[in-house]
This record gives sequence, C-alpha cells and structure tokens, in this order.
Amino acid sequence: MLTEYRLFIDGEFVDSADGRTFETKDPSDGSVIATVSRAGAQDVDRAVAAARRAYDEGPWGSMPARDRLAILARMGRIMAERQSGLSELEARDAGHTLRMANLFTVPLAVYHWQYLAEAAGRIDEIEAVPETGFPAPAWEIVQRCPYGVCAGIIPWNFPLIMAVWKAAPALAMGNTMILKPSPYTPLSALELGAIAAEAGLPNGVLNVVPGTGPIAGEALVTDPRVDKVAFTGSTGVGRRVMQLASGTIKNVTLELGGKSANIILDDADLDIAVPGALWATYLHQGQICHSGTRCFVPASLYDEVTARMVEVAEGLKVGSALDFESDMGPVIDRRQLDTIQRYIQVGQDEGAKLLTGGGVPEGVPEGGHYVEPTIFGEVDNSMKIAQEEIFGPVLSVIRYESVEDAIRMANDSIYGLAGGVWSRDIPRALGVARRMQTGTVWINDYHLVSAAAPFGGFKQSGIGRELGTWGLLQFVQPKYIRVYQSPSKEQKFWFQVLAR
Repeated sequence: MLTEYRLFIDGEFVDSADGRTFETKDPSDGSVIATVSRAGAQDVDRAVAAARRAYDEGPWGSMPARDRLAILARMGRIMAERQSGLSELEARDAGHTLRMANLFTVPLAVYHWQYLAEAAGRIDEIEAVPETGFPAPAWEIVQRCPYGVCAGIIPWNFPLIMAVWKAAPALAMGNTMILKPSPYTPLSALELGAIAAEAGLPNGVLNVVPGTGPIAGEALVTDPRVDKVAFTGSTGVGRRVMQLASGTIKNVTLELGGKSANIILDDADLDIAVPGALWATYLHQGQICHSGTRCFVPASLYDEVTARMVEVAEGLKVGSALDFESDMGPVIDRRQLDTIQRYIQVGQDEGAKLLTGGGVPEGVPEGGHYVEPTIFGEVDNSMKIAQEEIFGPVLSVIRYESVEDAIRMANDSIYGLAGGVWSRDIPRALGVARRMQTGTVWINDYHLVSAAAPFGGFKQSGIGRELGTWGLLQFVQPKYIRVYQSPSKEQKFWFQVLAR
C-alpha cells in the first residue's frame, strides 16, 4: 500500500504546484497513513485545463458511447479485483469497520460503478418528440448532450462510494471530470485515478485533486470552464456552492444534510424494528447524511422500545476499524468527536434524558476518536438534538400519541433526505411513507440504496438525484432539433406572418 500520494492530473500523478503536502491519519489510533499532495488554485487550473482539452479536443467528447462504456467496464473489473485492498484502505483512511467495508461499502461502490456504466448504454442519445402538427409539420428530436467539464466535490464519510456516484455517471454520459475528495479521506479517490490510468481512460478525462473547500473547492466551482458541479456535503456548504455557482449560472446537483425520521407503528415487529432503528442510526457511527437519528415511538410501546434499544446498544462492540469484530469504529477526527460531545451536552441541558452512552468506550486504542452509542429519551421534536444534524451515533427517541402526530413531527424539519416506517401492515406503512416529505423511505429496513433508484432530498436536503436513470440524466442536457417538412417558402408558417 502506498505511503505517498500525488495529485492525478491529465493521466499522471504529479506534485502540487507549490509542493505542499498534508498527512492523512487513521481515525482508529491517530497514526499517519500517508502523505498527500495538497491541491491549490494552480493545480485546479491545471486539472480544469486538462479536462477541457480532453472534452473539446481529445477523443472523449467524440468517442462512441459503446467505446466509452467499454473503458468504464474495464475500470469496474479492476475495482472488483482490488476489493480487498480498497476495503482495508477505507478502514484505515475513513474509519469504516473492516466488516462494513468488506461486506457492504466497497462491494456497493464496485456494483454501483458497474451498474451505472451498463445503464448508461440503455439510454438513447436521441429521442423523438411527439408530433403535434402545429404550427407546421416537422421532424423533431431531442438530443441528450453532455455538459462538458464537471466538478465532483465529495465528503469524507464514504469516499469511494461518493467518488463512484460522481464520476461514474458523469463519465458514462460523455463528460470529463475533476474530482475533489476531502483532505480527511483522499486515498480511495486517488486509487480510482490509478485504476483509470490502468484501464486506458484517456488523459484528462478524470482528474483527482484533494484539497480544502475554501481553496480547491471554490476554485472549481467558480471556474467558468467548469460546466456543472455535483456536490455532496453539509447543507451549509451546499448553500455556499450554490451561491458561487450562480456567478456563471452552472447547473448544480446537491446532496446535502438530513435529520431523518424513523417511525415505528404500533403493530411493528419489535424484534426487527428495534435493531433496525439502531442500524439506521449507528451504521458508520452515524456519520451518514440519511441516518435515522429521530425515532418516533407510540406512547403505548415507548417503555418497551427504549428498554430494548438500550440493551442492544450496550451490547455493541466499539473498537478499531481494523478489528473485524468491531460493530462500530471511530469517528473521523477530534473535531467531529468534539461536535458530537457538545450535542450530547446540549441534549442534557435541554432536558432530554440520557438513557445510555455519551462517553468514551473502554478498551479502545489510544489516539483514536471514539464515542459510545448514545440514546436520548424524553426528547421533544423542537430540541436541537432533534432538529440539527449531529453526524454521530446519537439517537433521539420521541414519543407520539397518534400516527398523525408522528407524521407531522417527522415533516417538521428543514431536511427531507430519508426516513423509515416499521409495521407488519404494508398498506398502512405505505400510506405513512407517501405522506413523509422526504426523498427516500424504507419500510421495515434502512440504508439500502439501490443502484437503479433515484437518491436525493426534498427541502434543504438537496437538488437533483443520483443513481439510476435519474442520476445519469443529471449529466446531460436536452437539445431540441426541428427539421421543417414544408417544401416551399409559401408554406412556411413564418412567411404567412412576416413576409409581405
């Protein structure tokens, strides 16, 4: 495994223009994993120029779709061959437990890459327009055109999956891309660059420039040569991206924050719903935008559900991400740990009851960043811990008297990314799901995102969709072409209006 990583620009690994580097650390114990070149504004300029050339002058912009997709399929095969190494990299760099990385996140990333590359081949480049005959007969088509140069800005929590969600659809639909991973977790995105080079992706089609948001990120978003921005991150930063992109009227796709609601109905199978609600909260230590961190429980079941939740949570093993027995690993860094601990204190100050957790687990490696799985009871939906995104393993359990109350409180949020409903009565659960103001609702499950289905948010959880045909079409724009069938000047509609 490499210990030094450089920027990937125009098909080569290169040093940053100013020679600056940074260290990326293992959140399990704080040890340095690798030294990485830090992208500045000059490096972004080089990457954008390379992507622009590859689209405007290179083979990518004119290459038949089948040839593009064959290269992407090769990349998918190489990713599949390297799943084991990529899993270890995600564990060491991003704090994914080895169990989660091996069984879930890395296989999911590989499958999503392969699926999106295949699905792009089923989208017609040209679509006929239904004939209307008015104001004159014509042959009409819509051509789906790539935007050109796209920027993909991704967060630190799921670096490989997020790199796939940005790069695969952009490249499959004929664009070139500059990918900016977070400086907290840059390694798997840079490995994707190496895979691209090995698979024969033309130079400049994919560029990877790890750097900070205020420097590298803002340089990307404001560059007039960049045609589209796809961003995943917090709602606050998403607002900033949208503001900056407006300067050149860029198209943006934003997948932002969440405070997702999990509604347990009174007929739910608690043997499934209780551990399911904890899975919704504690996967990757709650560092997921769509985590189900608000759990609504009927008053009649409240005591039983909270007692069961506490028992299950206290049985979870928290430890090093590299320990295959760990149920939960570390949070990404000290800054994030401090934020989580601050919210735990806020919850207690607001009057919520700390049912379990809130401290540092015993027996964890020194130098790592760990917090116990935490559950608050007696939470009012107006409290900060129920309204603000904590991005940690903190569950707020909220009592409700009627399903109408549960739906009203679930929708009482600036966010609308995801949610869950737990019930034995599927038609009843579907009725609740339809009324939830959110982009995804799972029934009797959580977190399972389909490569074929749209993912994205309502309200301040985002704009646009990723995955499936919906996500692929985010990376093309429609061009309308009309060929008039009137054979003579006198038969032209405009001749009757203007020519006298």
